[in-house]
Amino acid sequence: MTSSDQNLLSSQSDSQSPRRLAVIGAGMAGVSCARQLAQAGWSVTLLDKSRGWGGRMATRKTEFGSFDHGAQYFTVRDARFEQLVGELGELVQPWAPETMRVLDQEGLALAASPAAAETHWVASPGMSALARALGEPLADGSLGASVSLGTRVKRIERDAIHPDQWQLRCEGAEGAQQVLGGFDQVVLALPQPQALELLQESQLAPEFQQAIAAVEVAPCWTLMLAFPQATSSDTAPFGPTWNAARSQQHRVRWLARENSKPGRGSIERWTVQASPEWSAEHVNDDAERVSAKLLKGFAEITGIHAEPSHAVAHRWLYAQTRRPLGQPYLADKQTGIALCGDWCLGHRVEDAFVSGLELGLHLAA
Repeated sequence: MTSSDQNLLSSQSDSQSPRRLAVIGAGMAGVSCARQLAQAGWSVTLLDKSRGWGGRMATRKTEFGSFDHGAQYFTVRDARFEQLVGELGELVQPWAPETMRVLDQEGLALAASPAAAETHWVASPGMSALARALGEPLADGSLGASVSLGTRVKRIERDAIHPDQWQLRCEGAEGAQQVLGGFDQVVLALPQPQALELLQESQLAPEFQQAIAAVEVAPCWTLMLAFPQATSSDTAPFGPTWNAARSQQHRVRWLARENSKPGRGSIERWTVQASPEWSAEHVNDDAERVSAKLLKGFAEITGIHAEPSHAVAHRWLYAQTRRPLGQPYLADKQTGIALCGDWCLGHRVEDAFVSGLELGLHLAA
């Protein structure tokens, strides 16, 4: 066999091999995009700095029960997301929207409660279960994909051996360094500030950097409270009769009784989320100080002045999109760099799913 014959066979083999994709971020957008392309026959590697699935669709487990300390629920408007929710069966269940309230600026008097315009859904036993269920076919090898959680991507650069492909410089557990290469496409499914930082650090896609720099994302402090000593009856409930409320108080924007959600256990637990403005003002405060201030706001709104057995504050630096990109994704097939995330369209769980799905469909076309 001549060298030209060998080159021809090598070229044919390369053209028949599946395209290799790296997706950075295992939240809803990343998982949605990765699944779409894995099902289309791509060789997919999914990475995330966290050790769990879901990003801000997070569930915190404690000795008193779980807390959805990120996304509280989701709604369904897109037909494709509706189909997915239908396929998940009892993993997702509706959550009593008729018990939700709107509070006035003082956080005390109840304003008129509007009729629920759409169903509020939660995953069970926690919100993180949704992304984990979508990611399982990627993790178990059934789609020929690989998943590397607990891996932070620090830089994207041209592959040292194949300059037309990409390699990722990563940091794993206990600072272990590694380089993963041979990728035809790299998708950044990260919060907008993290995506911008990685592009800047990698000196890539200046046009994308400029486009996403206009996106605005607000932080959020979240307080998790447990009252295992609480007792309730039909005539004397513990705290308010409602299970969730949107508040216009300057500190608190949202409150939810976690044990009112399906499959969450019976111990009285509340998740309290601060307003974007208050969170931004106190973004660098000590967690204990934030916890004390939010606990005071919680007591003013609910009338619950009992001392909680569990009071832990968690800071989300990139919680809610205030100004979205205005399109579902950014992609350059020629260079092989693309971005997706809820911040492209808004801040809803469904926005993240649609963004990842639309990018996957675009790349597979």
